[in-house]
Amino acid sequence: MCYFEQTLWSCGYWKWGNFRQQCNKEYRTGETCGLKLVYETNFIPSPCKICEQITKKDRRLRKMAEDIERWSREGNRKATIEKTQADMLGVRGQIQELWRGHEEKQRSI
Repeated sequence: MCYFEQTLWSCGYWKWGNFRQQCNKEYRTGETCGLKLVYETNFIPSPCKICEQITKKDRRLRKMAEDIERWSREGNRKATIEKTQADMLGVRGQIQELWRGHEEKQRSI
């Protein structure tokens, strides 16, 4: 039950920070007992880096959808449209992975 700092973002994501105080169960200097307790929580009002990455990928996805729409109206862009649709599937998968990791971290506190 050693004490550590904790960082908490507005979206609910968090991470452990620096070691702050040793508990009385661990007698060796510089060692921790393995159990982590919160010494102090630092609140950050902005979204975490994962949320920023998700936002960037969402913008990219919207741009791709707009491009496909425009190319469909123009015609003669079938191969480009197919490639962009395949790229969109990849970006959607990346967004799902980021969300999955983000939600796991939120639930683990």
